[in-house]
Amino acid sequence: MFMNLAHRGASQYAPENTLAAFYYGIQLGANGLETDLRISRDGVVFLLHDDRLERTTNGSGRHTDYTWAELQELDAGSWFAPAYAGERLISFETFAHLFGRKPLKLALELKDDGIEEEVAHVVRKYELQSNAVVTSFDFDSLRQLRRLDEHIPLGYLANQWDADLLERLKETRVGQLCPNAETLTKEQVNLLKREGFEVRAWKVKDEALMRHCLQCGVDGMTINFPEKLHEALNGEEASNRQ
Repeated sequence: MFMNLAHRGASQYAPENTLAAFYYGIQLGANGLETDLRISRDGVVFLLHDDRLERTTNGSGRHTDYTWAELQELDAGSWFAPAYAGERLISFETFAHLFGRKPLKLALELKDDGIEEEVAHVVRKYELQSNAVVTSFDFDSLRQLRRLDEHIPLGYLANQWDADLLERLKETRVGQLCPNAETLTKEQVNLLKREGFEVRAWKVKDEALMRHCLQCGVDGMTINFPEKLHEALNGEEASNRQ
């Protein structure tokens, strides 16, 4: 199944990494959700992209300066639009509980160092191994997660790669490689698939880039406007039936 992953939820239309964004992404036709994992001062893994609070909440400073109880008091919706006032930050465990047993693909990006053990614990607790992939730009973080768990699917987020990196990824049993859509070529996708990788594009910032990724033959993409990808995929299926 092609992966149509709502990037931090339907983040073009709702405040990113909130329940409003995730549920709206599903409503718009996404068959999966992408999110970012960070850790609070007292060790709770939760959903936030930036390492500071100013852009997407009414808080300030680094997230690691706050306990989870303090982070839960922040407003994570008003910055986007008044209609979303009162949206809250979400713990990873809540996200896993709400979406882990639904027929959805989940892409979980590690954004902080030292969270691998807690992430592995939640993945096992909610039996996410069959529908989730844990991703990172940091190869060492993925290697640490693999040491902790033999079965969690892993993905590497890449701006560039070479043959040596591909070999190291295969040795660590990283099954998904996620290239930057802005630099992607069909030749690269074909090479990665020959090497045994599933290919999911990220930074798909507009419809033209979305269509380019489809033409390159990717297995999925992370996208802010999942309804447009859903429509494109349905149109492609209809053309193939004719």
